[in-house]
Amino acid sequence: MANPSPLLDFDVAALSQKLRAKEISPVELTQAYLDRIEAVDERIISYITVTADVARELARKAETEITAGRWRGPFHGVPIGLKDLCYTKGILTTGGSKILGEFVPNYDSTVWTRLREAGAVLLGKLNLHEFAYGATSSNPHWGTCRNPYDLDRIPGGSSGGSGAAIVARTAAATIGTDTGGSIRIPAACCGCVGLKQTWSRVSRYGVMPLSDSLDHTGPITRTARDAALMLNIIAGHDPNDATSSREPVPDYTSRLGGDLKGMRVGVIRELNTGISEPVSRAFNAALKQLGSLGATVEEVSIPSFTEGSLVAMVVLMAEALEFHEQWMRERPDDYGADVRSLIETSMTITAVNYVRAQRERNLMLAEALTALQDHAVLLAPSQTTAAPRIDDSSYDIIANMVRFTGPSNATGQPAVSIPTGLSNEGLPLSMQIVGKPFDEVMVLQVADAYERARGPLPLPKL
Repeated sequence: MANPSPLLDFDVAALSQKLRAKEISPVELTQAYLDRIEAVDERIISYITVTADVARELARKAETEITAGRWRGPFHGVPIGLKDLCYTKGILTTGGSKILGEFVPNYDSTVWTRLREAGAVLLGKLNLHEFAYGATSSNPHWGTCRNPYDLDRIPGGSSGGSGAAIVARTAAATIGTDTGGSIRIPAACCGCVGLKQTWSRVSRYGVMPLSDSLDHTGPITRTARDAALMLNIIAGHDPNDATSSREPVPDYTSRLGGDLKGMRVGVIRELNTGISEPVSRAFNAALKQLGSLGATVEEVSIPSFTEGSLVAMVVLMAEALEFHEQWMRERPDDYGADVRSLIETSMTITAVNYVRAQRERNLMLAEALTALQDHAVLLAPSQTTAAPRIDDSSYDIIANMVRFTGPSNATGQPAVSIPTGLSNEGLPLSMQIVGKPFDEVMVLQVADAYERARGPLPLPKL
């Protein structure tokens, strides 16, 4: 296979400068990404639908506008992919399912509307765990998505295609969704940045739900800066989503490049146990790196986080059952075996269980905010191990991964997953940075400072 185009080496921040300066053509850039998809995605299966004609049309439009001096911002002419839960008018939107195998929406999700209006180019719709209900992205209907660092390993889920596309260089940036960790888990497995912003910060209008009170829609990108640039576009109140916040939207890039001198950061004791030796070693090295940047790193305790993932899963499963109830009555055999089993298990959750779990969420947030009174952010590993093998039936994917990510879904806090290096096997390792509600600026500042000190990761050798 020929070497990939050097145009694929640039992150969004660099691309935006080159596109605006007319050093790169959006048409040429888009074709380079389409060629890359054709060259490698048969093995990775990060896409369900490639929208080549749409992409070329949007790229030509972007080129005309930029040439005329009508630059729309950092994503103008940048090729992206959307998790196939996001409605796209006139374009197949499957949810990764057989049930919606021919569903074509007649309107766009708000997240795509805002990115399209910012000039983004849509490469296609990305693979996922069926209906976003799982953590492997082994999809029985549209193909098993694979980790670009090792094709025998999972890319994480449920936004597996969104994470895999970033490191395989088949999209410059992507959108994922996160209900129990489904942005951060793929970012951790694949070695990229995944941001779950504060719940309600980004509209969920036109995004297929899994669990209404836990769902988030957000960026998966190469860098913290790219995540900030994307959040600048998609954040903000949406009249079509009654749950979207009216909290003012800051410039999420405003404190990037800043240092960490005098900053206190807390390591969550309850989320720093039961991890593998490679994860522990990389996490401790990251803590040491933060200390060398001027931060004071100290342990904090949030006792309710011990069972935080269980709380999140009770809520998730009860609310998922509500969405899937009719299809489970009418088309149960059209679900993949694992997702059908989860929905059937959901039927055992009582109203009492659900109410108690919702009440526990308030306690969890209160304890987290207490820990954050004296700390700018909180830290934890993103998962127990590096990406498991696809055929490893001995590993409880959901329990071991959601244990670390689920608590901040339950609390609604912003959290970013950022790589801490590679294991001896060459697999990505990662940590989470968790902040106060609506303080994504701080979370991204810490992520950016660490990322610059860490340096780039070696790319996978596809």
